Amino acid sequence: MDTSSSAELRAFDATIRTGSMSAAANLLGIRQPTVSAHIANLERQFGSDLFVRHGRGLQPTEMARRLAEITSRISRAEDDAALLLASVRSHYEGALRVCAIGPYNVMPIIAAFHTKYPRIRISMTLGDSRTVVRAVTEHRQDVGLLLHAVEDPAVHCLPFRRQPLIVFAEKHHPLAICGAINLHELDGQEFVLREEGSQTRKVFEAGMREAGIRIRTAIEVGSRESVREAVAQRLGLGVVARTAFVPDPRLVALDIRGLTLATHVHLICLAERKSDALVERFLQTAESLKPAA
Repeated sequence: MDTSSSAELRAFDATIRTGSMSAAANLLGIRQPTVSAHIANLERQFGSDLFVRHGRGLQPTEMARRLAEITSRISRAEDDAALLLASVRSHYEGALRVCAIGPYNVMPIIAAFHTKYPRIRISMTLGDSRTVVRAVTEHRQDVGLLLHAVEDPAVHCLPFRRQPLIVFAEKHHPLAICGAINLHELDGQEFVLREEGSQTRKVFEAGMREAGIRIRTAIEVGSRESVREAVAQRLGLGVVARTAFVPDPRLVALDIRGLTLATHVHLICLAERKSDALVERFLQTAESLKPAA
């Protein structure tokens, strides 16, 4: 009876995780033809196609998806074993992958974590909330930070902080030069908003609808930096979490009576990994930084 080697299974697992044999080769530190040969050997041994080739892309078959459920567990077990051995040997050397919807909340956690465990390498990527959740659940990232709770039994979700929203304007905007204003004075105003899917936008628009205030979207942009620049060019008002508001001589945060909207920052990881050495210590570090209730 033919048996597949661990090298072949690792090549398969890397291919299905990265989406291509060339990316899998880079991940494993081997040549692409070697990955291709490993996949071909698996298919030949068991008489079942694992990928359907479409031009330069690969589409996993049903057999591949079933096999991936097993190889992902093998891969995680190998990673966990290596991490355990490394932690004992070197007082927590290793690598931790963090993804977040922005840098403002996560960077203080990373800084505190780095102070405690300076030998641990941290990589951080940014994306919207859906990207963060997907990256964690697909095992591409270890910990995620986003602006809402995740209702999924496979995901461990740790509340971190409440952050109020503020509305800001270019300093010569009529609302910026009249001091404190009431919430209803936002009615009919043009706003520069993030793209659909932004949790800040979702919370703000829902709050405005509940208050009976109609706002107009002047322009949609893909980042907080773009919102700030568009507002500075008087394209509309902007809304952002107070922690993410960057002081700028061109901009003014409005004093709005009755504005009580907020987003809620959460940290997430896979429930099955919350006790992993580095993940657990990162979450503990975050807990130590949580504001007092």
